Amino acid sequence: MHFYKQGFTLIELMIVVAIIGILAAIAIPSYQSYVARSQATRVMAEASMLRATVETCINEGRATIGVAVGECNVGAVASTLVDGASQTGDVLAVGTGVPQVIIDATGVASVTASFSSSAVPFFLTKALVWNRSDQGLWTCSTTIDSAYRPKGCAL
Repeated sequence: MHFYKQGFTLIELMIVVAIIGILAAIAIPSYQSYVARSQATRVMAEASMLRATVETCINEGRATIGVAVGECNVGAVASTLVDGASQTGDVLAVGTGVPQVIIDATGVASVTASFSSSAVPFFLTKALVWNRSDQGLWTCSTTIDSAYRPKGCAL
């Protein structure tokens, strides 16, 4: 009489499930960290794009944000990761926002991108800011945790 083994034993199936569980426990936090870093980098890039327009406005003596003659139209593009109303009267799609720009008469400026509720939950009350000194030097600062902070952006 020969007995042929067909299928898997309960122990073998439990071992496979345990291995999958261990792999998931390692992979999920790593993926969440990757998503957070990529969102922070994206917001930094979106806010950074406005610096060239701000420079032009400062060089032309336009410190008021708007679309009228003599005002600075920064041309901010709406993002799902940024929370902020249009400063030029543009109608933004629901769930999107734009970085907020401030320029003063001395050439000091800031571009502030506050994270929206579409970003990872621990970014909800955080912001990323590009600051311009009166000498024209741009620096990035943020309130997000250093583990997710993009390169080139300090506290």
